[in-house]
Amino acid sequence: MIIAAIKPYKLDEVREALTEIGVRGMMVTEIKGFGMQSGHTEIYRGAEYAVNFVPKMRLEIVVSDSLADTVVEAITKTARTGKIGDGKIFVLDVASALRVRTGDVDDDAL
Repeated sequence: MIIAAIKPYKLDEVREALTEIGVRGMMVTEIKGFGMQSGHTEIYRGAEYAVNFVPKMRLEIVVSDSLADTVVEAITKTARTGKIGDGKIFVLDVASALRVRTGDVDDDAL
């Protein structure tokens, strides 16, 4: 399982890049968080205020082990702007997967 937090405006580019390499599905959630930038300040109608949590998109993608490095590389290349707040990627092992509709398990379920 690959979990990636990326900038919201990069979502379509990342989705297209993943589709091109054969990723057939992913889950996307709107999230808020902060990392090294610890939020920032903005000015709205002349008043300055702190934005402690920055909007991000969380992608959850489960692929076979053989495709994992390619997926991480595609996300990294596509989501990178070179500026602070580009996001993070985590790779975890999945013990099992099951497709509810068909009963397929593990790699067949992906």
